[in-house]
Amino acid sequence: MSRLTVNERPVEFDLDPRIPLLYALREAMNLTGTKACGGGPACSGACMVLVDGSALRSCAITLAEAEGRIVTTIEGLSRDRSHPVQQAMVAQAAIQCGYCTPGMVMSAAALLQRNPAPTRKDIEEAVPNLCRCGVYPRLVKAIEQAGRVAQRQERISAAPAPGISPEDAARAVPALRVLKDE
Repeated sequence: MSRLTVNERPVEFDLDPRIPLLYALREAMNLTGTKACGGGPACSGACMVLVDGSALRSCAITLAEAEGRIVTTIEGLSRDRSHPVQQAMVAQAAIQCGYCTPGMVMSAAALLQRNPAPTRKDIEEAVPNLCRCGVYPRLVKAIEQAGRVAQRQERISAAPAPGISPEDAARAVPALRVLKDE
């Protein structure tokens, strides 16, 4: 039996301790936000989770290696999607197909936890995720924005999505944008 904490909940897995944490999360716990992305050198980072606060590829850590540790998946980062990284990803339109998004959010959250004001170089080094849709410029902006939000220099609130008039926005589901604190 492998015991660990997942999303603030103690859990016990009656699985082969050699299986990747990824499969325990997806198959045994139905936490499908953590994406299977090829594993090994082909891993895009879509399987990224926080393990004791550090971003790790869940395909590269076994259940035995996760024993006794605290794991946070995208589902546990913020149940209401209010985490600054999640909000900034929407505000900066840094989501395309969405497959890689959970892993990028988890990498960014780990970075901002230890460095709330990262440089672009810090971001590039700390977020190794691959995105086939090419959202990198918007991803960097989103992480910078989330850092400012985390430092309470900015806040994010509902606003129209890019290309939508204010009138149409009143009738549409809002996206998010930054409002400077006065």
